Amino acid sequence: MQILADHSSLRPPPKIAPPYKFNIGAADIVVVSDGVLDIGPPAIAFGGSPTEELERRLKQNFLPTKSITIPMNIPVISINGRNVIFETGIGSSKIFGSSGGLLQDGLIAAGIHPGSIDAVVCSHPHPDHIGGLCDDKGNPQFPNATIYLTKIDFDYWTDELYFESPIGFAVRIARNNLLPVRNRIAFFKDNEEFLPGIQAIFTPGHTAGHSCFRLHSGDEQLYIIGDLVHHAALIFESPNLKFFADIDPDQAVKSRIGLLSSIAETRARLFACHFPWPGLGHVAVDGDGFRYYPSEIRW
Repeated sequence: MQILADHSSLRPPPKIAPPYKFNIGAADIVVVSDGVLDIGPPAIAFGGSPTEELERRLKQNFLPTKSITIPMNIPVISINGRNVIFETGIGSSKIFGSSGGLLQDGLIAAGIHPGSIDAVVCSHPHPDHIGGLCDDKGNPQFPNATIYLTKIDFDYWTDELYFESPIGFAVRIARNNLLPVRNRIAFFKDNEEFLPGIQAIFTPGHTAGHSCFRLHSGDEQLYIIGDLVHHAALIFESPNLKFFADIDPDQAVKSRIGLLSSIAETRARLFACHFPWPGLGHVAVDGDGFRYYPSEIRW
């Protein structure tokens, strides 16, 4: 990665989580923060579940019960001669509050120059995942990168026919970020190793083309799970929980249980963008659900 040699002309970064570094085999990984998103009351975020039960479980985990906030963790990976960033954060949008959109500051804090990024990988084109692809004037934030996502998601989330629908705001954000870089977008397929060491795994439900990724280097692997699981304290125990933004909730549950079961069987590590910082841990089967074990943090 290109290291920023002179920080003197840059403003001091805000109070965000410090970069966290670890390795998977020969791959160097730096987790940077895009900030925190406020997704609203539990009964709205996880509609269909009794409010009292949601609040009980949040309280049991020493978490606020009136509104749910989730981090946005973003990994930058140097693997096989390429610098790859997964997701780009929410950009300047304030739909989930004013505590997000800090990716560029996070990159500065990590000493990573946006121009050194070779590939941007998007699990799906929701605002908090592709909102930082371009600035407000349509200029690419990662000018030398190829952008990877599924064709089905690109077609759906850039279709102006949805402007007047409940997802119209998200479609506008997707179009503003994806269309200016259309000539640099590449589509991956299910199970394709579209970059050396990075394999796509279709996990539809949250969106029609939502995907997770298996990173492998040497004898180690890491699963990057996108929005397969939104909340570490709630969904592992009850993997059938429905999330308000799932386009097909039943399929989302099926995808979630299927991949989490596979990850648990392999005992591989997983990375989740919406888990407590830095989003790295393991999952194990626990009765009818799962249990999440955060990784030991080593500096």
